[in-house]
Amino acid sequence: MTIRAVFFDFMGTCLDWHASVVVALPATVADNQRSMFALRWRQNSFSRISARHSTGGAPENTDTTFYESCLTTIAEREFGSLVEAISPLIHPDSALIGAWHHMPAWPDVSPALQALCNAGLELFVLANGTTRLQLDLVRAAGLQGKYDMLFSSQLLGVYKPSPEAYLKAPDLVGCKAEEAVMVACHAYDLRAAREVGMRTVYVRRWTDDVNEDMGTVKSENEGLFLENGFADLLATIQRL
Repeated sequence: MTIRAVFFDFMGTCLDWHASVVVALPATVADNQRSMFALRWRQNSFSRISARHSTGGAPENTDTTFYESCLTTIAEREFGSLVEAISPLIHPDSALIGAWHHMPAWPDVSPALQALCNAGLELFVLANGTTRLQLDLVRAAGLQGKYDMLFSSQLLGVYKPSPEAYLKAPDLVGCKAEEAVMVACHAYDLRAAREVGMRTVYVRRWTDDVNEDMGTVKSENEGLFLENGFADLLATIQRL
């Protein structure tokens, strides 16, 4: 079946969230500690979303997710030495929380999106979070006009990996799940997309899936596992 649409996870897959968050943390904290804190914060935000999803909770404001997961992270014993430096920055309207709204695209993303567009494919974001977050991120990353539509969990009313997210978004743009590709750096994302019939391409990003066994992920995505970002994305999709 012909591929008509490509859906992208956003943070991690298209955007370097780590670069933005690390810079927002105090410069008085050592680089490796800022990186470790950012990575754990990211994982704790996933855990919060997963908990809400598993109990049927409606998608919450993304800033609430990042604020609450930041409190969870700084309370962990491993980061006890950072409490004095970071705690004063943790409040809902702080620049630290706002860092999640402003992050650069990975260098390989923009040219790859243009190549996909030139090949006649329609491009969409399909990501957890609010629509306001996605609008801010597109602008901050210089990706205006690269996507035909932004689908947020807020807009769809469900979190990924709910099957409804992967069925509703293609349906809204007039294509079947089998005519769509999901591109992500999250194994859970692609497992769920495949369950409803979407094609999938895994993109390895060092910032994400830190707790996944990459051997397993590679075997799940044989021939569709990209080690070098989006460089071979068009060719890979054309083989589907």
